[in-house]
Amino acid sequence: TAMDRAALLLLVLGLGRAGAQKTLEEVPVQPGFEAQKVEGRWLTLRLAASRGDLVSPADPLRLSLHSIRTGAGGDVEFLLFWRGAGVCGGENVTVHPTKLQGQYRGSFEGGSMHVRFVSTDYSNLILHVRFEDEGATSLWVLLARSELEDPQWLGQYLGYVEKFHLQEAPVFNVDGQCPSPQ
Repeated sequence: TAMDRAALLLLVLGLGRAGAQKTLEEVPVQPGFEAQKVEGRWLTLRLAASRGDLVSPADPLRLSLHSIRTGAGGDVEFLLFWRGAGVCGGENVTVHPTKLQGQYRGSFEGGSMHVRFVSTDYSNLILHVRFEDEGATSLWVLLARSELEDPQWLGQYLGYVEKFHLQEAPVFNVDGQCPSPQ
């Protein structure tokens, strides 16, 4: 459904094609990444994408990553929430480890996604999600455990935004409590 696809687009927590699309191999990965250390609540501080039409401030749909959990076999599960057009809901999206540390892959109806944990000190996190369906869409996200932006992490994130010719998007954090329909 359109809502399921929208929830998956948040995870890419991937955005017209501006500049040359960089290949997935050019995206770095955190050395020594430990998935269990990223478990818990995260706030989205910044969001950028390779496709401008996905970052329109006029879009009434509000998506947010709520938390990350790890599961059996090294799977990573992202809990997403959305609000918009009179709808509120949540979705779990699970990605599976690849043979490369810090890299995960999952699929959804009509396509697949690659997730890379680019950089983290486990209090701040830069995440890259690439959706592949009819084309490729990259999404870069700066996450933190608190609402305070660390200048060092913001600088690193903005470096990727510039390097990969991304467009910033509005950010929304949803606590996960959907109000009763009125």
